[in-house]
Amino acid sequence: MAQRQTSFAIGEFYHIYNRGNHKQEIFLDKQDYDRFQRLLYLCNGSVPINIRDIRTSSVDFYKYERGDQLVSIGAYCLMPNHFHVLATPLVENGLSVFMKKLGTSYSMYFNKRYGFTGSLFEGRYKASYVGEDTYLKYLYSYIHLNPMKLLGKEWREKGVSSTKEAIDYLSKFPHSSFYDYVGTSRREGVILSPEGFPQYFQTSKEHFTEVLDWLSPRTDLGEETDLGEEGEDFVEMFLRL
Repeated sequence: MAQRQTSFAIGEFYHIYNRGNHKQEIFLDKQDYDRFQRLLYLCNGSVPINIRDIRTSSVDFYKYERGDQLVSIGAYCLMPNHFHVLATPLVENGLSVFMKKLGTSYSMYFNKRYGFTGSLFEGRYKASYVGEDTYLKYLYSYIHLNPMKLLGKEWREKGVSSTKEAIDYLSKFPHSSFYDYVGTSRREGVILSPEGFPQYFQTSKEHFTEVLDWLSPRTDLGEETDLGEEGEDFVEMFLRL
């Protein structure tokens, strides 16, 4: 599977992910998570942003005029040492520009806050092309289930002791778009543009049902679903994270 696309086609879907250099944590507290989420919104526009200017103007970060959107974001999740974003470009070079703005802005913030130098991330972001419909649908569950690693690293192989506890935890995890897909209204909901993606889940219940299926124990996340070649390669790689 190609680890990086040199160009991104408008209307096609891509799973973007990256982690901290040497697997270091890139989100150390709530302020870091909040900053990255704000940047997911603010960097997704044609207007240059300066957070200091927004603060002094007293404008809500999520109501700031950012210009024309560069990408549509369908799902995301922030973990202590990595992140995932499911996106589709809206304009030529939109995804590349968005990711450059996002990575540069967050790295500058993080290094200044903690007095670090050098590269925050483990090289340039990775991009997996999502060409199969089943793979695209699966990624909503994969991305939104990432926080389960914080409850138990072996949950995929052994399942969960309490489905209710797992769903409750995911539903209250604020640094993921699962929070928005379960019907919770919040300011951060404007990060998403789900209309740019197939409408797999018409209701919150349908998304819950899909996630519940993936919470069952299995040794290979792809063994019961045909994810296509790209999807199978992706599963194999990320089971090692």
